[in-house]
Amino acid sequence: MDRTDAGGTVVEQVSDREIVVTRRFDAPPRLVFAAWTTPALFMQWWAPKSMGMTILSCEMDVRTGGGYRLEFGNPASDQPMAFHGRYIEVVPDARLVWTNDEGEGGAVTTVTFEEQNGGTLLTHRESYPSKEALAAERGAEGAMPEQFVQLDDLLATMGG
Repeated sequence: MDRTDAGGTVVEQVSDREIVVTRRFDAPPRLVFAAWTTPALFMQWWAPKSMGMTILSCEMDVRTGGGYRLEFGNPASDQPMAFHGRYIEVVPDARLVWTNDEGEGGAVTTVTFEEQNGGTLLTHRESYPSKEALAAERGAEGAMPEQFVQLDDLLATMGG
């Protein structure tokens, strides 16, 4: 199921194990990268507001071999949800690759930041270990268009 939202976010299932989300941002790669790798900035845009979720904590050691841990509050549960993993590859202002270590079906996420006419073409790729793992998580990428609108709003406040 492929779709494009009004803000230009394109969501595509490119194989039985991969989802790719692309979007162009009107900010240079260094700012978009900073919004993905600076906890105080990341916390402002990653949780989709329409779901009522909040990020309770965000720890990021953004370097190859470093790790991350996110804890979310959800109004539907009195228990926080935690997500964690490690960074496999970090190329400042250009590329991030990390694991999602919550369970056996965790994806490897690759995000690239490509300069494009003064802005950034962002490509977010989720690669799952099996088609069953992708099917179990299918739908999670549905929040990305909203998250990317929130990222757009944050980038507008950051200046060039």
